[in-house]
Amino acid sequence: MPKNKTHSGAKKRFRVTGSGKLMREQANKRHLLEVKSSRRKRKLSTDQPVAPADLRQVKKLLGR
Repeated sequence: MPKNKTHSGAKKRFRVTGSGKLMREQANKRHLLEVKSSRRKRKLSTDQPVAPADLRQVKKLLGR
């Protein structure tokens, strides 16, 4: 059988930690940043774990 290809959109959006958790970036940090407080922008910078409801789908896209 041929190898499965990783979804190229998904590999740009998710990363796998050393312990195997899937992490994602938060939304709302692309534009209109002058309006947002530094505190809010700083909180949006941190990566978040992927929701349990989405894990199965994301793992499939990443070929894991």
